[in-house]
Amino acid sequence: MSDMDEMEDGSGIVKKFMFLNRKAPHGTVYALEGLEVVLITAAFDQDVSMVFTDDGIYQLMKGIDTKGIEVKDFSRTYRALEGYDIEKLYVDQASLDARGLTEDDLIVDVTVLSVDEMANLMVEQDVVISF
Repeated sequence: MSDMDEMEDGSGIVKKFMFLNRKAPHGTVYALEGLEVVLITAAFDQDVSMVFTDDGIYQLMKGIDTKGIEVKDFSRTYRALEGYDIEKLYVDQASLDARGLTEDDLIVDVTVLSVDEMANLMVEQDVVISF
């Protein structure tokens, strides 16, 4: 069976996708569009991990109130990721520290990684996409 045959029947080819979330949840389309791409990728049975770094940390913060800016709060979608077999959620320790946040401030369970641990994880990926 050729690689093309494996792709057509949906079996055999699984890539490791890492999605880097660097932007705040509102003010641009990056966070929401990135989340949609993650869900689509997972629907194709790929190995998906998500990293939240820089202002992307705010995407996971508890207590987000978007009424004042009149946009939909999509942060609750992160709680549903497990239903899509997306369980590898990582947060950059330095980004948490720089914003005065801890794991307790986040709406989902994450693995907190140092810069070196994050770099090692990135090397293991087939595809890295930044939003």
